[in-house]
Amino acid sequence: MLALGSHMKNTLCLAWGTRAVVSPHIGELDTPRSLDTLAQVAADLQRLYQVQATRLIADRHPGYGYRRFARDSGLPLAEVWHHHAHASALAWEFPQVDEWIMFAWDGVGLGEDGTLWGGEAFTGAPGCWQHAGSFRPFRLPGGDKAGREPWRAAAALLWETGQAAPFAPGPLHQAWSARLNSPSSSSVGRLFDAAASLCGICTHASFEGEGPMRLEAMATQTDGEVVSLPLERDPLGLWRTDWAPLLPMLGDNALPTAERASSFHLSLAQALVEQAKQLRAQTGIQSVGLTGGVFQNRVLAEATISRLEAAGFKVHLPQRVPVNDAGLSFGQVIEFLHS
Repeated sequence: MLALGSHMKNTLCLAWGTRAVVSPHIGELDTPRSLDTLAQVAADLQRLYQVQATRLIADRHPGYGYRRFARDSGLPLAEVWHHHAHASALAWEFPQVDEWIMFAWDGVGLGEDGTLWGGEAFTGAPGCWQHAGSFRPFRLPGGDKAGREPWRAAAALLWETGQAAPFAPGPLHQAWSARLNSPSSSSVGRLFDAAASLCGICTHASFEGEGPMRLEAMATQTDGEVVSLPLERDPLGLWRTDWAPLLPMLGDNALPTAERASSFHLSLAQALVEQAKQLRAQTGIQSVGLTGGVFQNRVLAEATISRLEAAGFKVHLPQRVPVNDAGLSFGQVIEFLHS
C-alpha cells in the first residue's frame, strides 16, 4: 500500500510485508510542481523497491492536493482521520504500551465532527481511538489564511470572547459574525499564532509556524506565572479546556514580552496535565503520548513532560518517526492496519 500523508510537510509511505519506507520530505502540495514531485516520488519508491502498490491511503480531508493523483491512479482508496494517524504513528514506536492517553496538538486537521481539530486528546490504541479531550472552539476568519497571518487567530479569540479587535478590518468582522469563511477550530497551533500576535511578536508570517517559533524563542523564563484554565466536560462528554483566561495576560503590555511568552507555554503545559489527570481517573491509563507539530516546541514539550512525570505518568515522544505531519503517512499505514 502507498500512504499519501498530509497536505503540508508531505511525505509518502510505501508499505509491504513487514516493511514500511517513508519518502524524503516533499513539502506543501499547493503548487503544480509539488504535485509533480509527489507523483515522481511515488513512482520512484515503487520502482526502487520493486513493489507495486495495490491500495492508497489518504487523509479524510477532501481538499488535500493529492486527491486528483489518487483519483487518476484508479486504485482503491482508504481514508484515515488526521489525528488518528498522528496517534498511531507514535503508538507503533512503543509496542509495550497497550492503552494510551494520546495528545495530538498541531495546526489543523479535519476532525470527525467536520470541524478543524488541532488540540485533541484520545484514549485507546490504533484502530480504536476514542476522542476524549479538546479545547474551547473558535472560528478562524479567512480559514486557511490564518496560518500565514497570526493576527487573524488573535482576532478570532477576541471576538469569540466579545472583545474588540481594532487591528482587524471591519468587513472581516462582519463576515466572521455571519459565519462566512470562518471554520470552527480547536487548534493549539492557532492558539500559539494568536499568542504571538497578541504579544506583538509576529502578526504576519512568511511561513506557517513562524509565529509559534518566535514565541518559543522569547520564552526564556522558566518560572513564568501559570494561568489556570477552566476544564469542564461538554455535552458530548469531552473534557474541554477554555483558553479565555490567557487573553488578559497576553494583551498586558506592562508585562515583559518574555514573561508573557513563558507564561503562555507553562499554562498550556499545565492544562494538558489537568486533562491527563481527568482521563486517568476515568480509564486508569498511565501512559501518555505527545504527538503533532506543536510538540516540536522544546519549551512546551519539556514543561509538559516534567509536569506529567511529577504527576506519575509515563510519557512518550516520537523517536523514529517525525512528530509533525511528515510522520502522518506512516501513521496512516498503522491506523489502517488496525482498523
